[in-house]
Amino acid sequence: MKTIGIIGGMSPESTVSYYQIINRETNARLGGNHSADIVMHSIDFETIVRLQKVGDWAGAGRILAASARKLESMGADVLVLATNTMHKIADAIQSAVGIPLLHVVDTTAQAVKAQGLNTVGLLGTRFTMSDGFYTERMKQHGIETLVPADTQQHTVHRIIFEELCLNRFEPAAKRAYLDIIACLKEQGAQGVIFGCTEIGLLLKQQDCPIPVFDSAEIHALAAVDYALG
Repeated sequence: MKTIGIIGGMSPESTVSYYQIINRETNARLGGNHSADIVMHSIDFETIVRLQKVGDWAGAGRILAASARKLESMGADVLVLATNTMHKIADAIQSAVGIPLLHVVDTTAQAVKAQGLNTVGLLGTRFTMSDGFYTERMKQHGIETLVPADTQQHTVHRIIFEELCLNRFEPAAKRAYLDIIACLKEQGAQGVIFGCTEIGLLLKQQDCPIPVFDSAEIHALAAVDYALG
């Protein structure tokens, strides 16, 4: 079993999900009392949020690169960054270490292609939906990604930071997200990517009218594949 290094804390709520999914899947595959070999470094999310707000992605990259090096020194064989947005600076993290970083867009794209879809909607932070790093990488996999209108992006982003990251899951937020998913479906989305690791804490497949791709779950399961591969 290889050691999984998790760069977490962004937010702590979704990092918990990564830990649970990885350990439960490891146990399901190996049985007994088996659990995953994990090392984790949890970052103060407020520091990252402040850097996001002022657009200091290089500064955030230096923090996450230092975290990656710390995990590598602790024996990690592979890295998982437990957030979608910060994959915007994935190259800075990967270049800082000699072990692979599993990219959330790549693992999610593979799940979309496995279902034979080529056009999906994307929900996430404003940065994930509009900065291009996510949609362009999906395009490299042959997948067209539809994003909500500007006002809808504002709603999705606000709910993530003001509610989901703080462990608040309101019925109004769920209704708002489902309305936005319905709009994406009307535009031709065959499925929807939960491109923020907290969205899967609010919505499940049974809530949605089209196939759901929960990036956090997909990403965490890909880490198990690697560790046990």
